[in-house]
Amino acid sequence: MHRELGLRGARLVDGEWLCFAREQQYPLLLGEPPIWLVSGGRGAGKTRLGAEWVNAVARGLPPFTQGRRVHERIALVGETLGDVREVMIEGPSGILATARKNRARYEPSRRRLIWENGAVAQVFSSEDPESLRGPQFHAAWCDELAKWKNAEATFDMLQFGLRLGALPRQIITTTPRPTRLMKRLMADPSVKVSRFAKAGNMKNLAPGFIATLSQRYGGTRLGRQELDGELIDDREDALWTRAHVEAAHVEAVPALGRIVVAVDPPASARKSSDACGIVAAGLDFQGKVVVLADATVMAARPQDWAQAAVNLFHRLEADCIVAEVNQGGDMVSAVIRAQDASVPVRAVRARRGKWTRAEPVAMLYQQHHVLHAGRFAALEDEMCDFGRDGLSGGRSPDRVDALVWAVSELVPGGTGEPKIRMIGE
Repeated sequence: MHRELGLRGARLVDGEWLCFAREQQYPLLLGEPPIWLVSGGRGAGKTRLGAEWVNAVARGLPPFTQGRRVHERIALVGETLGDVREVMIEGPSGILATARKNRARYEPSRRRLIWENGAVAQVFSSEDPESLRGPQFHAAWCDELAKWKNAEATFDMLQFGLRLGALPRQIITTTPRPTRLMKRLMADPSVKVSRFAKAGNMKNLAPGFIATLSQRYGGTRLGRQELDGELIDDREDALWTRAHVEAAHVEAVPALGRIVVAVDPPASARKSSDACGIVAAGLDFQGKVVVLADATVMAARPQDWAQAAVNLFHRLEADCIVAEVNQGGDMVSAVIRAQDASVPVRAVRARRGKWTRAEPVAMLYQQHHVLHAGRFAALEDEMCDFGRDGLSGGRSPDRVDALVWAVSELVPGGTGEPKIRMIGE
């Protein structure tokens, strides 16, 4: 790092936070976009980063600024004026608490911070976008933008004020929510987006914090958003919504009758081909389908995905493997039986489009006739991204296809009289 800063720069930052910050927390450097959006979960170090960034740009510390350029006028914008003061300025990770030298002086009556070199940071809130009409700035820190009250009006008004100096900059630190402004910024090529997960800041958190919350919320929509900093969104034309998927989760697996493992083989054996969807489900004695596992294999050879399906079949003591044969015909059944000739394979052939086949299954979710005995993040993401034209980006909905085959096989009731089993016994 000293080689990048030069000897003079290294002396300036000696003992500063930059010397022991995580690499991911380094600021915007020369040539990068002027807006830095940091999306992170609770306890990921976002507030500390924002506070350190403000202290550095106010004092002209490299490499937060280029050529020791001091950003003399700074805007601090939060959801409320109280949030700016209690979190961004006076909080345990705020501007005043994290400064080790050349600390700013806070003037509550005038809602501003003043550094010894004359740099000033003014306080604003999303409750009053019009207060940003008139002032002008070199830099800005926007905190928790995803929960601002008048988000777009406040943010847009701020942009008109960022007109001082050769290179106005701003940092946005927030836990993500699928708001219109968040989606707009994440899709903007002039915005640098960084995602901070909770795990990267473990040493600075209370012992057991991550383990406790991960056990309680891991894999849930709330946990992925608030702990891992993921932007979890619903696609408008998707067959499933996050609400339907969340409502399907159960803590305990009920007694099950028939269990099947469904396989949606890839079109080819090339490494670049689609994944092989492998989903297991069972039927309880109230007629509800319980999704038990997602063992999908990415870009695997036929013998690999076949072995994965057979392994899941034995682990769950399933009744049969249901395999779509549109792409591979008899080869699909043959490659499964090559791994274990004793495994019953039921070949199924799709005669309708993916959307048409999936619609009745999605309806069962709405009627709470399908349950999830676990958190299947990748499968659930596919479900909530599956529209009439497939998945976003043109990917194949392999996990959804396997899910549809499994549920469709179980809903009619299957054949025979299955034995009663409790998964995990």
